[in-house]
Amino acid sequence: MTTIQQYDYLQAELSTLNKMLTKLPESSLIERMSLEARRENVEKALASLEGPVRQPARFSLTFRGAPIFGSHGVQADFGGFAIKKFADAVRAIGTSQTETLGSRGALPNREEYKLLITGVARGSFGFVIEEPSENYKLIKEFSPLESAIHTTMSILKSSVETDEELNEALSESDPRAIKELHDFVRYLADNEAVCTLQSGRDSFSFSDVGQIRQSEKRLSEDNIREEDVTFTGAFLGYLPNKRMFEFRKDDSDEVISGRVDSSIEDADTINRQLDQQVIIHLLERSVGVSKHRTYTLTGFEFMDGVDA
Repeated sequence: MTTIQQYDYLQAELSTLNKMLTKLPESSLIERMSLEARRENVEKALASLEGPVRQPARFSLTFRGAPIFGSHGVQADFGGFAIKKFADAVRAIGTSQTETLGSRGALPNREEYKLLITGVARGSFGFVIEEPSENYKLIKEFSPLESAIHTTMSILKSSVETDEELNEALSESDPRAIKELHDFVRYLADNEAVCTLQSGRDSFSFSDVGQIRQSEKRLSEDNIREEDVTFTGAFLGYLPNKRMFEFRKDDSDEVISGRVDSSIEDADTINRQLDQQVIIHLLERSVGVSKHRTYTLTGFEFMDGVDA
């Protein structure tokens, strides 16, 4: 694909050519023909590109509380470390959408989640953060970074709502990603600070330190329980784009669904063995007192010997 800089360059050149043609005297026939030929080539080049339907991800992260001095400034050690912890959380949440994360070690695909501080956000004090334009592609879908920001905001919102809402928001994030976000929230709480995250028209703000301490507890390992479980039954389907499965349990005819772990490389096997007896291995997650469970498929063995 083509980077947005190339698209913007062509758009700028087209605008310049149109202005030049508007100001050109009618008597300058040869020059007009040359400019019109250049404009036609630029228009063809633009037509060959997939036009942008969105801009690179851009959001603001602002803080209030003890380390913040109104809209004037923030303690340097707090501000720098808070941004680092937030960036680590976003990277882990984004990467866990497509990869299985180890409990430690470097995260893969770091370049896709690079963040740039491009300005100061006023009101309280914070930062304007953007997606690097050199990594931006002209695509219709959200970039991995933009998707990660929206998921992060969804989890933060749900962390002060019901257990069911939090469980649903966490459904596509693995334990390491949740821990990284918990560490960011805990750092704010320990420093008597709160934050506001705004991306486009979507925003979330902690009301006070008490609320952020509540969020910290609800994102902790004590509140988010995970267990390996095994069921017998039959697959009803697999959606490869979303990496989602549906499964009917033998013992109760209950239908469960969830995401397929990235460690399962040949998940398409599922759709070739629908309604066949299979044993599946899942990571089952529950939050707080909620009876709702979310599932991640980690392995399966068909009775005829096909497995993953």
